[in-house]
Amino acid sequence: MPRIVDHDERRRQIADALLAVAARDGHESVSSRAVAKELGVATGSLWHYFDGFDDVVRAAAAEVTRRTDQRIAEATAGLRGLARLDALMREVLPVDERTRTEAHVVVGFWGRLATLAPAPDAASPTLATWQDSIREALQEAVDDGELRPQTPTAAVMALLRSITYGQQIVEVTEPQPAAAHLAVLDGILAPWRA
Repeated sequence: MPRIVDHDERRRQIADALLAVAARDGHESVSSRAVAKELGVATGSLWHYFDGFDDVVRAAAAEVTRRTDQRIAEATAGLRGLARLDALMREVLPVDERTRTEAHVVVGFWGRLATLAPAPDAASPTLATWQDSIREALQEAVDDGELRPQTPTAAVMALLRSITYGQQIVEVTEPQPAAAHLAVLDGILAPWRA
């Protein structure tokens, strides 16, 4: 009887292998051969699950986003307002070993993803799907009196989204202590605190 393979799970394993190679050896070492070696399989077996290496890269970028979303959901469960926002931002900003490593992996993807032809069936695999959570946390903070009523939540949200990407680049190019990354967050919120 032929072995039944969970196609989606195998795709995730391949994406995980690419992420492992990138985190350990750097993006310059990422190749189909390196990914296959990480999995202990022949390079050709990757193409049973992907149409090409660009698709593996997209899947790995989407896997980073999925992991971040999962961590955010766990970290923010039961929180409101600024406590929720702080917990969320600590899962995105490079403030610990995991998020620092992730910053190196994610920043390395950006250039490569920008050169790929758009996928016909998918949005950007690195789309900040947690934007709604930021928006909700800011509104809760206003409603709960943690932020002033006139807080321009849309503008603050745009700034917060920008600093998440910006601080990842800063971490890759000029590593900073966690306090420095968090100070940028505090600087954005300080004028609007009640």
